[in-house]
Amino acid sequence: MKTIIITGANGNLGTAVTQKFLDSGYQVVATVVSEADKAAMPKHEQLDTRVVNLTDPQESEALVQGAIAQYKQVHGAVMLVGGYAGGNIEKTAVADINKLMMLNFETAYNVTRPLLTHLQEMNYGKLVYIGARPALNPAEGKANIAYALSKSLLFRLAEFINAGAKKTNITATVVAPSTLDTPLNRKNMPDTDPAVWVKPEQLAEILEFVCGDKSDVLRETVLKVYNNA
Repeated sequence: MKTIIITGANGNLGTAVTQKFLDSGYQVVATVVSEADKAAMPKHEQLDTRVVNLTDPQESEALVQGAIAQYKQVHGAVMLVGGYAGGNIEKTAVADINKLMMLNFETAYNVTRPLLTHLQEMNYGKLVYIGARPALNPAEGKANIAYALSKSLLFRLAEFINAGAKKTNITATVVAPSTLDTPLNRKNMPDTDPAVWVKPEQLAEILEFVCGDKSDVLRETVLKVYNNA
């Protein structure tokens, strides 16, 4: 049985992803930010939910080391923690950038850094990040400066990891969705047909594939999951 860390395991995407990995037979170490969130998680014998502040490097390392101590091997991580804010350059202060940098990049980096050492010892592992189309498309990024800048670092981080992992069985993958079909997005964009968006369950399928054995031959992968949005 493979063990996977899923950060941000509650919420629309996190719930779908966690359930998909449980259904696929993984031992899941899931992170949430509060005891209330933990209590709301489903009960499953292969689900280990932990309350962690992933903006804290020490708590993040304790999460990884604790998972390794308990399950002996951790085979990868799917890093879903993040946040969004719109705004062009004129409306975006450095503080806005720093806030999203912390949520979208630092939380992922804080898990990656200690986990990568363990994966190197195993010569195997999957690191999966959630990118964003505005980080790849300047036409969208110009209206979402803080969000696009913070997400863009995940692409570079994956490139650096893959460059250092040549000829190993360790991979870093960035999955970049367009708009997710969530109740909040339906409320905020009532004039858009949600059929063109990506359902959380569809993205969960892709994330599980990336972490599975069938994706072992993939290298330096960026997956654009846009549907027709």
